[in-house]
Order: sequence, then C-alpha cells, then structure tokens
Amino acid sequence: MATVGFLLFRSAFALAEQIAPRLTGRAAFELFCRTPHPARVSQREAEVLREAVPFMAEARHHWLATPHGCVVAHDFRGPEGSHAPVALVIHGWRSRTEHMRTIVEALRGEGFRVIALDLPGHGASPGRRLNLAIAVAAVRAAADWFGPFATVVGHSFGGAVAVNALAGSVRGVAPVEARRLVLVSAPSSMPALFEDFGRFLGLGSRTQVALAREVERVAGRPLADFVGDEQLRGMPVPTLAIHAPDDKEVPFEEARRFEAAGEHVRLMRVPGRGHRRILADGEVTEAIAAFALHGELAAEVSLA
Repeated sequence: MATVGFLLFRSAFALAEQIAPRLTGRAAFELFCRTPHPARVSQREAEVLREAVPFMAEARHHWLATPHGCVVAHDFRGPEGSHAPVALVIHGWRSRTEHMRTIVEALRGEGFRVIALDLPGHGASPGRRLNLAIAVAAVRAAADWFGPFATVVGHSFGGAVAVNALAGSVRGVAPVEARRLVLVSAPSSMPALFEDFGRFLGLGSRTQVALAREVERVAGRPLADFVGDEQLRGMPVPTLAIHAPDDKEVPFEEARRFEAAGEHVRLMRVPGRGHRRILADGEVTEAIAAFALHGELAAEVSLA
C-alpha cells in the first residue's frame, strides 16, 4: 500500500506537469539519477561489508578521473600480476564491489587480473548522482588505465552500462574494447525502464516526453537508441546472458531479447536464483569464469 507521503509526492508531480512539464521532466530525471545515501546501510549490508574486509584488502585501490568526478577501481591481481588478461566487473544500482565477490574470485581463480569498478555514488566512489552516461564515462576511464579487456561482466544496471560502453552509444565517449561480454540479470530496454519509472511517479505524457529529452541532453542520443539487444546486433562480441526466470526486478524477457540479437549471444537460464542471489551461485560463477576463459561453458552447465 502506498504511503500518504508517496501519494502526496505523486500529486505534486501531477500538479507541476500542468504548470511546467519541461521543468518537471528535468526534476524527474534528477530524481532518477539520485543514488542512495551512503550512511544508510542495513544490518545485512553491514554484515556483508564486514565479511568482505579481508577480500577487499587483497586489492589495490585506484582513483580514476572522469569528466563527472572520480571513481574507485579495485585491482585484484593473481600470480601473474599486471601481465594477466584483464576482466572488468561492474556492479548494479544500489550495489558495490563487495557484492560481486564470488564472481571476482572465480575469475581470479582462472588467472585473470580483475578490475572491479565502484560506480559513482556507490561503494568507495563519491557522489550522489548516477546515470548511464556517467557510468559509461567511468568504464571508459577504467579502459584507458587497464584495457583492453578480455572480458567485461555486468550485473543488472552494470550489464546495461557494459553494453553501452562497448557499443559507444554515449556521444563523446569512445567505445570500450573487450573480447567477451557477460550480462547477469541485465535490462535491455532503457526506454522501457524510463516508462516504468514514469508510471511509478505517476507522470503524465508531457512530462514523460520531457524526461526522455533529458536523457538525450546528457547522452547525446535519443532515449529510443538505448536498447541493448539492438546494440548487440551490430556488435558481434561473443556474449553470455545469464538470467533467472523468477527475477522480480528485471524480467526474464529482457534476457530473451538479448538472445534474439544473434548467434553470438547465448542465454543461460538459472531458475530459482532471483535477481541478487544469482551473484553467489556456484553454477553461475563457474559459467562466467569458463566463458571468460574459453568463450564456452563448462560441459555440465545447461542452457535450457
């Protein structure tokens, strides 16, 4: 049930649209870009961070400059040090490198040097504002320092960021080079995401149009261009999409869209893993590591 405060919030947007839809669209976009307050950590999150302290202590921590500020890249090296093939790992919204631990460890176990990026406003990276253009610029900064990448792995929003970084979809940001791509519980359609956000806020049609124009203003392209499966059709990088049919945050249909992009995209269906539990699943991490190393999956992994 919606709270009284939220209903008043929606009413305020509805009233503002009648007066100034363009400004209301900009306000909605800024709300969309707002990242969680860093001091508000749940008890469960605090436990995860405490448990990950030894893991994070194994990394070197680099501050990278971007046009939007600085981001932190965590550099996990194996026995070969800086000479190993490099894998980039990108977390999702309201997440951080600590939640990608099992994936990082699986890739290190196969000999990769792993660069785990904390997106702006998440983990060790400062800020309270994030959108696709800002995130892609952060990935570009990581590529300038550590690329080209053997593999890029992205979870949820991080998967959308990975696709757009490789596709070079943000105007003024050069494409990132990678030999393979892994998308875990990732959304394909940014227009659909913004439509859902508009419905959540109760935005009218004029404000929804203004919201889409804000995306074009910051990214240099119309919102309709940011559709991951269409981008993958023109970018034949071997890709593995991993998704749970029971994912309640990003519908499984998004993975089906990626699969339809071409024969270079494979879909791994993992029932019962949800949206976040999937990150700690042994079968999933094994598949990611095998695909990153060989472009193939372990023999016992099912794609059905």
